[in-house]
Amino acid sequence: MRVRYNKNAEKILNENSICINNPLNLKGKWKKEFANNNPIYLEIGMGKGNFIINMAKAFPNVNFIGLERNRTILVKALKKIQEENIANIRIISNDAQKLLDIFKKGELDKIFLNFSDPWPKNKHFKRRLTYRSFLDLYDIILKKDSVIEFKTDNQILFEFTIMEICNTRHDMKSISLDLHKTDEFNIMTEYEEKFSKKGNRIYKLVWLKK
Repeated sequence: MRVRYNKNAEKILNENSICINNPLNLKGKWKKEFANNNPIYLEIGMGKGNFIINMAKAFPNVNFIGLERNRTILVKALKKIQEENIANIRIISNDAQKLLDIFKKGELDKIFLNFSDPWPKNKHFKRRLTYRSFLDLYDIILKKDSVIEFKTDNQILFEFTIMEICNTRHDMKSISLDLHKTDEFNIMTEYEEKFSKKGNRIYKLVWLKK
């Protein structure tokens, strides 16, 4: 369902310190922003924030950054973060193509890709967040031996991602063909809850930085 446009979204985000409105100024300085030396995890496409909020609560000694292009949706996430009074989250309204402008080499400890846009048309395959050019970006900003975790209900995107991982010589750590039938620790996104209720199979991949 389409989210109704919030004309005040930009003003709301600009006036809140949880939202980093000039993330380029923090490149290489994210630990200073959090005022600690804890690991930094990034979720690309955080949506309304269910996943990152519950992760931040489960892992208080980890710093979380959520990236989301849609400002209206980001306002909804911001409201939840404020209500929960969570200190170890920052959010950014930006595009994944700008990652190298926002983070320095080896600044992050983990990346989450949850239910990314599958861009189903063949002519749009380079826009998928698991296309090899994006995998190269993740490798640069991740520390040595870091991992990327990916979840989707889209079988075509899942298979595409496996091929990209193999073709770029990344090492696969784990593959789940039906995540909710395993006993693996799992915090769900809002999309995951919606799709799983419909009976959709949830796929998960974890691979190592090259």
